[in-house]
Amino acid sequence: MHEDLTRTYFTPNEVASHNSSQNDCWVSFLGRVYNLTDLILENKGALIQPIADAAGKDISHWFDPKGDVKRHINMETGIEEYYTPMGRFLHIPPSDPSMDFNTDFDLPWWKDHESAEPKYWVGMLSKKTRMIRIVNMLTKDEHTVEVCSEDILEQIQSKYLMHNKHAARLSCSI
Repeated sequence: MHEDLTRTYFTPNEVASHNSSQNDCWVSFLGRVYNLTDLILENKGALIQPIADAAGKDISHWFDPKGDVKRHINMETGIEEYYTPMGRFLHIPPSDPSMDFNTDFDLPWWKDHESAEPKYWVGMLSKKTRMIRIVNMLTKDEHTVEVCSEDILEQIQSKYLMHNKHAARLSCSI
């Protein structure tokens, strides 16, 4: 597993803020966070639409606990197939035999965390978040910031930078 990415945590609200189906699409599932913006930009068409529609959301319900797309038995054919009520999406084969299914990919996008060089996986989803109050002792400005319970002090400081860009030069104390 990639040590640096397993130490990067995001809150559900941070994922939800990346909710543009065109130019900023993040999703979370099974405790991982993926930035699928490049996937959407590289692949146009109907197969990308369910992914684009899920921008900023948790899509764990698409997958079984092992991380594979859920499957079911088609009652008409009696054949096991992928369960995609939101619509078939990229890297899911069609249920009927087809010559136009593109198989020139190493791993499907939802398995990117297994890659030696992840392209879409950006970190982990926090198991618990908390609100902290940060007080600038010089100006007495107060800000409440949502942070991941797994964050270390330097990560909390970097999240605070959006409120005070000078905080990068300051020391922090608890």
